[in-house]
Amino acid sequence: MKHFFHKGKDSTKPTFLLLHGTGGNELDLLPIAGRIDEGASVLSVRGSVLENGMPRFFRRLAEGIFDEEDLVFRTSELNKFLDEAAAEYDFDRENIIAIGYSNGANIAASLLFHYQNSLKGAILHHPMVPRRGIELPDLTGKNVFIAAGTNDPICSPAETSELEKLLKEAHADVQIHWENNGHQLTNTEVEAAREWYVS
Repeated sequence: MKHFFHKGKDSTKPTFLLLHGTGGNELDLLPIAGRIDEGASVLSVRGSVLENGMPRFFRRLAEGIFDEEDLVFRTSELNKFLDEAAAEYDFDRENIIAIGYSNGANIAASLLFHYQNSLKGAILHHPMVPRRGIELPDLTGKNVFIAAGTNDPICSPAETSELEKLLKEAHADVQIHWENNGHQLTNTEVEAAREWYVS
């Protein structure tokens, strides 16, 4: 998988897994990672699926309708890549926090839905529910921050609340930050994520 890795100054800090939105690349979220914790290591991945030339992490059938078979395959692929990257770059595989936006937040949520030990936690900007009707692993000890917009045309408040409910039922610790905005990633929600991270 095409990616960028930067070793942090403090090996005890988590490695941030950066997962961009549709049409983005592995450089998009680097400033956000720096704002949240400039001392953390960073592993930033580019989605390997193209939709009209735009990188994504998995296919979709239409706006808001995921190709579940491809989502499951790509989630497994990403989880295996994290195993390989941890060995190659010598970072703690059990201390990864995902930072994802939109499509990237969706595959980060899918990691949590499918693999109990894939992530230590996640910062999800405007995620959707990746899959319904499956049993989630026990997510006790996993911390999840969700940033959502009350006027988001892609991810409705009801969708956000459903994701929160599913994660909490799996025993994750979940905090939601609401903004009176749409689907865009804002400075105030990044600051809220930073405050959540340091608390």
